[in-house]
Amino acid sequence: MSGTSLDGLDIAFCEFKKKEGQWSFKLNASKSIIYKKPLMQVLKNSIQLPALELLLLNNEYGQWLGEQVKTFVVENNIKADFVSSHGHTVFHQPEKGITYQIGAGQEIANSSGMMVINDFRTLDVSLDGQGAPLVPIGDKHLFSEYDFCLNLGGISNISFEYKNERIAYDIGVANMALNHLTNPQGLSFDNNGDIARSGKRCDHLFHQLNELPYYKQTFPKSTGYEWFCDQVAPILDNDNNKFEDKLCTCVHHIAYQVAEEVKKHPLSEGRLLVTGGGANNLYLMETLQQYLPAEVELVIPNKSIINFKEAIVFAFMGVLKHLNEDNCLKSVTGAFKNSCSGVVFNPN
Repeated sequence: MSGTSLDGLDIAFCEFKKKEGQWSFKLNASKSIIYKKPLMQVLKNSIQLPALELLLLNNEYGQWLGEQVKTFVVENNIKADFVSSHGHTVFHQPEKGITYQIGAGQEIANSSGMMVINDFRTLDVSLDGQGAPLVPIGDKHLFSEYDFCLNLGGISNISFEYKNERIAYDIGVANMALNHLTNPQGLSFDNNGDIARSGKRCDHLFHQLNELPYYKQTFPKSTGYEWFCDQVAPILDNDNNKFEDKLCTCVHHIAYQVAEEVKKHPLSEGRLLVTGGGANNLYLMETLQQYLPAEVELVIPNKSIINFKEAIVFAFMGVLKHLNEDNCLKSVTGAFKNSCSGVVFNPN
């Protein structure tokens, strides 16, 4: 798994069992590989590449992914059934029928020596779906004890049961905005949100961000890096407030938007599970609790679930593909039918 926040590559070795209709999982080994700066910059700027260079990067990145998997397998003495890979999203414009994740499946298969299942979004988009978010299939089957499942990666997304269906959508910006502010300062991230905590909320910037048109759209909806570059980054770049104040304001914006979505739905009380890199930001978690209704309990799990939940769920999506069962829900994406997504590649 590689997310839009560009933190790095997450690898998870998972075991899944189904007993009396209920799925369970074990996370047996895991590893996060922080991107070296040249690779991070290449991935960050991949949206600007000419077609030929992007296709070459697709193959090169796929080969690199396969090499990391092979190393991980040797390090942990693993025998796995297959590799399930999300890849790295470059384009996501479902309204145009486009979604593109680099990390060529055949290259991963060849360099790892293992069967690979990837390309989990394209089929749903071809069925008039958003192709995102996809994690709710895992929320439904692996984390059903929670009323809400919130992921705070580069983008924030939420899922929950509503009228006997799984509903989910991208709320809006999350770590992408925070990293956009910290990276020019030579910081990969704001540790524990300490810098944001030292700042103050700028009301004008706060309201400007909250007025972004995306937040007024109804679900199903999804967004990505293009939206951030076009709509969010210019607001942050053109704001003259101090760095720590802008960072503080973004934390409040993220927390406010999440809380507003929770309040919109009949599930006004219950347990809210938070995962993704944002769950490690203590100031963000405290701020979120302030904006949430008092009846909603914020649940922050152990570090392995925080950091690897998305990788676990994409492994699970691979399992469902392998069993030829639906792993994309129309109630989430807005497609005209459920589907069993993913493309299988065998090593040469």
